[in-house]
Amino acid sequence: MAGKVLLEVVTPEKMVVQEEVDIVMAPGVLGEFGVLPGHTPFLTTVKPGEVRYRIGGNAYYVAITDGFAEVLDDKVRILVSAAEKAEEIDIERARKAKEEALKQLELAKTEPIDVEQARAALERAQARLKIAEKAR
Repeated sequence: MAGKVLLEVVTPEKMVVQEEVDIVMAPGVLGEFGVLPGHTPFLTTVKPGEVRYRIGGNAYYVAITDGFAEVLDDKVRILVSAAEKAEEIDIERARKAKEEALKQLELAKTEPIDVEQARAALERAQARLKIAEKAR
């Protein structure tokens, strides 16, 4: 495969990833999408989940929250509220967040709790746990 794609994963606080990569896979709201060099430009919304990318024979993983992705023929810029590389995820903290989200969803059956917020928290925690396991 000729060429590379510049991948940038950016949060309001920092640049999480800035790498020349061979391929990028990301969780769009309409489904997962992949980008190779020379891709047709587009803009889309991303949902919490896993960004995967390859450099040579090595695969890398980043947990992201919701945001946007801008794809150009030679660049993918993913702008999200939060992002963590797989090896940086605190598994215990992610487990606690999952447990708390499950408690909130259970509590929502009897109390006025924002169910959508609890579901989003659960989705984020599950994504972080899944991605962290890949780095171990």
